[in-house]
Amino acid sequence: MKAKIFLLIPVFLVFSCKKEKPSEPQNWGKISNTIQYQQNKGFFEFRSGKFYYKIPDHKLPFRKVMLLNASLVGYFTELGMENRITGISSPEYVFSEKIHQLIINKKIENIGNEQKYDIEKIIANKPDAIFTNYIQSFENTYQLLKKNGIEVIFIDEYLVQKPLEKTKIIELFGKLLGAEKQAQKKYSEIEKNYTNLKNTASGTKEKPEVLVNEMYGNQWFLPGGKTFVAEFIQDANADYILKNNTDEKAVPLSFEEVFSKSGNAEYWINVGNHTSKKELLAINPNYSKMKVYKHGKLYTINGKQKNTSNDFFESGVVRADLVLKDYIKIFHPQLFPEYQLIYMKELK
Repeated sequence: MKAKIFLLIPVFLVFSCKKEKPSEPQNWGKISNTIQYQQNKGFFEFRSGKFYYKIPDHKLPFRKVMLLNASLVGYFTELGMENRITGISSPEYVFSEKIHQLIINKKIENIGNEQKYDIEKIIANKPDAIFTNYIQSFENTYQLLKKNGIEVIFIDEYLVQKPLEKTKIIELFGKLLGAEKQAQKKYSEIEKNYTNLKNTASGTKEKPEVLVNEMYGNQWFLPGGKTFVAEFIQDANADYILKNNTDEKAVPLSFEEVFSKSGNAEYWINVGNHTSKKELLAINPNYSKMKVYKHGKLYTINGKQKNTSNDFFESGVVRADLVLKDYIKIFHPQLFPEYQLIYMKELK
């Protein structure tokens, strides 16, 4: 990396300031327990996890941004703001055709991957901001970017455990990108759709039991009972086998423990990246002992997958209503007889 690049870049005062005390949050708009925001005396303030940002109004909206993880792409595509993106890491994991076309047309640069970001290219591009999930091992990289006048904003959407709260993060992007009304309208539409779907599902008498995920190594990481997956299952009017659990994170269990808890499961969803039940069995022969494997229905999240990219982790992060409709279609197919699954795919 050439040191002279850094000498040519003025060192600006970064917008986010951990030492500055944020204003009291009484009137802050709440997206989730971890994300809040407000407009305050010439500044836009927001919290995202442990990070606090105070951005002067004259710095907004952001015109040039970069993304370091594909899970944030969905917010830009829903707002039609793909042209604000000037750089993206690991584009092979991005599903959006429009973004790939912008990369082909050299409107968006490939800025590396989670192993190594192209710092020279990022600094030369001079983005207004970089959006990413916070990864502690990259702290030195973040500090280097900040010292070169680039705002690094951490949006850990994967920590938000309520589907509609994940969707509502679009309002924060709306504020930062100058698309506030558009973002609020989009959220209202998705929220209305989600609520109507939830109400429709609640009218069914049957509540089938549901198993989630699969084994990795010697453990089966089941989503806790307070995770977004558990909430989707509940809102689709089905019973998750760990519904009484209170964790907001994955719960590691042995095969024997899952086997015992899933004896009445009729559906097995979010099975890994497989193309057939036979392939699944080849990975772990113990699955053949499970009633749900032999007599139930199994579904992957490969309905919109191309090579290494999967739209469930992109647009699906924002479109909680479409994900919920998929789950309702699976558990209560009679409610939407003509509907075709979007993100899910039956494993046969």
